Amino acid sequence: MSDRYASFANSVAGHALIKRLGLPDPPRLRRYRPGDPLVPGPVLLDGAPGGRLREPVGKLLAAAGIEQRDAETVTADPTTGRMPLNSALVYDASGITDSTGLRALYDFFHAQARALHPSGRVIVFGTPPEAAGSPREAVAQRALEGLTRSIGKEFGRGTTAQLVYVHPGAESAVESTLRFLLSGRSAYVSGQVVRVGVPPAGTSAAPPADWLRPLDGRVALVTGAARGIGAAIAEVLARDGARVVVLDVPAAGEALAGVANSIGGTALQLDLTAADAPARLADHFAERHGRVDVVVHNAGITRDKTIAKMDAARWDSVLDVNLSSQERINDVLLERDLIPAGGRLIGVSSIAGIAGNRGQTNYATSKAGVIGLVQSMALVLAERGITVNAVAPGFIETRMTARMPVLIREAGRRMNSMSQGGLPIDVAETIAWLAAPASGGLTGNIVRVCGQSLLGA
Repeated sequence: MSDRYASFANSVAGHALIKRLGLPDPPRLRRYRPGDPLVPGPVLLDGAPGGRLREPVGKLLAAAGIEQRDAETVTADPTTGRMPLNSALVYDASGITDSTGLRALYDFFHAQARALHPSGRVIVFGTPPEAAGSPREAVAQRALEGLTRSIGKEFGRGTTAQLVYVHPGAESAVESTLRFLLSGRSAYVSGQVVRVGVPPAGTSAAPPADWLRPLDGRVALVTGAARGIGAAIAEVLARDGARVVVLDVPAAGEALAGVANSIGGTALQLDLTAADAPARLADHFAERHGRVDVVVHNAGITRDKTIAKMDAARWDSVLDVNLSSQERINDVLLERDLIPAGGRLIGVSSIAGIAGNRGQTNYATSKAGVIGLVQSMALVLAERGITVNAVAPGFIETRMTARMPVLIREAGRRMNSMSQGGLPIDVAETIAWLAAPASGGLTGNIVRVCGQSLLGA
């Protein structure tokens, strides 16, 4: 469904009117299109003294052919007093070891706050507080979250801001994350904290032969793929080179076949809540492919009622489809060693699983459970060289959100830093980043795809 308000706001007359009235001003977001450069202009790179990430990040930017600027040498225009515009501001804060060192962040961002193109990118690198060398360093590194979340709300014009905690020893594992966060693929991801660790044994973060097809040779499963977000996920994974098996219930068979045909994949009609579903699914991959490298648990349903009015069937069906079926499928695929080292498990949670939502106790419970699955399984699966992460979408323009009452729909669209709803492609691009072989240092992450929603953390 189209966002008529955003279309009006981006017209000449509409933009002037909403600025005058102080109404939400949804910007045009820079989304990825084939052939686009990683960033459309220079990147300004700086860091606090003693940081361990500025040099490796600078080398990655150079290898990607990106023009770099140095904050120590860039100067303001003598006529206007303005700093030259950049496509991104990247700052290495890993050298900050106590709270007094946080002043370096003010000095940098105060000077450069107006030096970003529309849809600019802000990335701050730091050390996970739990890996800090002292309590004071942990305090300073934890403070970075407040900085990046606030910048995401202040800079506007489609700018995104992220904090990337890099565990000591994982400096060589940041390229996939750096590329994603700089690119148009992360247009609706902002205010996030991403943790990059040392890749588990049996996997790596080595760059692919072709960054445009990082999933070449990989076999992927996408559940709930007949339409909407699931169909977009399947399309992006296939675009990135994967052989994709799309799965949905038999009632959606015609739409599912259309998706499979459009991406050159295969369709599997299966009710995931059936008692024999996990075994049938495992048999399919064992016989047809011998393995499944990427498993995307996207299938989900809603059966909304307040808990006082909700019957047990509504509760049971939502929990079974959205959570319990995932656990059963994971168990069988892992027991039969069908997910190899280097495999990726990716769940689709929701902002409702973080913030809760009136009338969705069943749905919010199931989606919070997906987060629990990721967090509890990360260390277990690391022993097998498998990563597990999840995305948590906010308001995404789908047929489901199009059926919402107009006032609730408009509130969902505007209550984020982008003042607009996201698109299924935004969720799909984030999943493709987590699915990539070069993302081996990412596990246990919950990444919100919500335009930095005002709901939740």
